[in-house]
This record gives sequence, structure tokens and C-alpha cells, in this order.
Amino acid sequence: MDICELSFSYSKNPFIDDLQLSIKKGTITTILGPNGSGKSTLLALMARNLTPESGQIFLDGDALSTMQAKTLAKKLAVVYQQNQAPLDLTVRKLTAYGRQPHRKLLSGWNQADEEAVQQALESTNLVDKADASLSALSGGERQRVWIAMALAQQSDFLLLDEPTTFLDVFFQIETLELVKKLNATKSLTVIMVLHDLNQAIRYSDALIVMKNGKVVKEGSPNSIMDAKLVKEVYGIDVVIRHDTEAGLVILPIGI
Repeated sequence: MDICELSFSYSKNPFIDDLQLSIKKGTITTILGPNGSGKSTLLALMARNLTPESGQIFLDGDALSTMQAKTLAKKLAVVYQQNQAPLDLTVRKLTAYGRQPHRKLLSGWNQADEEAVQQALESTNLVDKADASLSALSGGERQRVWIAMALAQQSDFLLLDEPTTFLDVFFQIETLELVKKLNATKSLTVIMVLHDLNQAIRYSDALIVMKNGKVVKEGSPNSIMDAKLVKEVYGIDVVIRHDTEAGLVILPIGI
């Protein structure tokens, strides 16, 4: 995905101005920054939920602005921070909605649809929950169902907007481990927004660090993350250590 000279304004107030980015296919890229930094706005522009004032976003060489909705949905899936669906809906039924971009008018459910849903359920460890209603699931399990629905789209790109925000620590790690597995086994390109710096470092190939609508720094976690950057962006003092098992670890020490 290539972002070229992208600008966006809220109510005629410039926010993102002339942004340039290139996100490598087949990687996990995490967008970081404090509240109001522009990370969710950038993800919404990538998902075409917001329209840029100028500039273009290219997906596999095609401009998002010129792509038909179904064509885009076949290439790019999105899981939001908060997702709504009737709680009496079953896991399999919700997952099956991911096949909509592949369905033709008046066409019936076919073998390809069935196989895509089954693979999505298997990839997210939800086969044994397929006939359960959403109301019977934990928060972490529900998040997995939405990811399963995205997988059923069979898109090459997956956008995740703060996928761990409302989960406890166990389900946060479970969700991120799932994302890591999907990236490794399906060559899925993942672009996500996270708040937790240590989780972002551990589960990302590349970071995009934002503040006030601008990219402050981008690159691999080990190459860009240091105490000076954290202080500049978040306003806190930290110690950064290299642990033999956990890798790069950020420890806050004060404001």
C-alpha cells in the first residue's frame, strides 16, 4: 500500500497534510501515537471510510478512490474497535457475511463459500463454537469472530482499529498471537492501530509513529524506538531494555 501526498481536514481545519508512506506487503505494520495523533484517521482513510482532501492511496497499484466497493472488499478487510451485530446471531452466520463481496446477484451459496467460511473458523479456532450465538461468547471470542468474518473475505490486506482495547490482558495477547499466526501462515498484510507500545513492538514488523496528524518516525521497532522518541511523542520518560526472551521492552519512569 502506497500513500502519496495525502491531505485530510476536519471541518476545513487541516489535520493530515501531504503524508507520504509505503507499507510493505506481507508484513504487520502498527500505527502508534497519543489520542488525537491521527492514527485512527489514517486507518479510516486506508479503509475508505473517510475521503482525502487531496492525494491518493494505492492498493496493489490501483487507486482506492477509483475502485468499486466489491472490488475493494475482495482486497481489503476491516475489523473495527467496536463491532455491532445481533447477539442471537451464530458464529458461523456472522462469519458467512464475509462472503458478500464474492456473491453475485441471485447466486446461491456454493462450495467455495462453504470452504472459505470453514477455513476462517479453523484459522481462528472457532470450529467448536460455530453454532453458538454471539451472546454466549467472551469478549475475546467475539473479536475472533469478527476476524473470522474478515478472513472469509479472502482479502490480502487486513486493517484492525485498536483490536485489543476492550479486552483483558489474556485476550489481548490471544488476539495478537492470532494476528501474528495469520500473517505467517496466510501471508496476510496487517495494518493495525494499537495503544500499548510493548505489544506494538513485540507483534510488528514496522511501526508508524504519529503526532498531531504527522508521521514522526517510521521503521522497524528496533531501529526507531528509543527514549527520545517516546518523550517527544508521549511526553513521558522511559527506560528501554533488551530482554533475552521479550526483546525490546519499554519501562515508564515518570513525566
